[in-house]
Amino acid sequence: MSYKTILVHLDKKSVAEQRIRIAANLAIAENACLVGAAMIGISTQTFHQAHIDEKDPVLASHLQFLHDRAGRFVQEFETEAKRMGVSSYEGRIVDGEANQGISLLARVADLVVIGRTNLEEKSPIVAPDFPEYVMMNAGRPVLIIPPSYERDIVGERVMICWNASRESIRAVADAIPILKKANLVQIVMYNVENEPDVNAELAGSDIALYLARHGINVEVLPPQKNKHIGNALLELAESQTTDLLVMGGYGHTRFREFLLGGVTRTVLGDSNIPVLMSH
Repeated sequence: MSYKTILVHLDKKSVAEQRIRIAANLAIAENACLVGAAMIGISTQTFHQAHIDEKDPVLASHLQFLHDRAGRFVQEFETEAKRMGVSSYEGRIVDGEANQGISLLARVADLVVIGRTNLEEKSPIVAPDFPEYVMMNAGRPVLIIPPSYERDIVGERVMICWNASRESIRAVADAIPILKKANLVQIVMYNVENEPDVNAELAGSDIALYLARHGINVEVLPPQKNKHIGNALLELAESQTTDLLVMGGYGHTRFREFLLGGVTRTVLGDSNIPVLMSH
């Protein structure tokens, strides 16, 4: 099992440069095609719904500006991919907004690399709920890079937050190409006595054996107890010098709003290290 197509979301250079380098290094390690996608930032459906004449010179000028901006993002991506030695890469300009555009492209990729929304540096083409939307709708593993992360690689020391759920095992299976190259993979479980599908006495042993059969260096940490799992997980990851968290993404939608599980919401909002989530 390996990644053969890695999709990375392109944005302005100041916020996208780090995730491009991370995605490029993953593509090099996996001998994968790296696809960089830049959205124009506005759905064409918006114009049709508003009954705006697309031949209007003001609208045409604005659409051209958006395309030119996306084109610059693609050009910067291609320059960096070539510089880093990625053997196969392509850039795409997509007419649409980021949430839906990336989610649709993700369905023909093995891994999606995006940035976490920086509320202190808001983007005009990325909605505040971008990571949540992609995680919930892509149907593929999503690697989310926080704005504070400064390294060009991820996955040397990985921590898996495990609870034996469908989302949890999907995230683990989706991360195997990264886990196989890690120096150490640690498994941590919280409040196992509250998990109906987990044998408290054998907590983590089954998933550790599963990973060991893939040749992965695994360590099972002692079961943890904490009411505030999200914060406790981030503190533990920092103490273990973890550079990647792997976990299931939990939530559902109601009235077009995302109702995330408490741990998912905390980790998505506060983690200073990359997180690989699958829903």
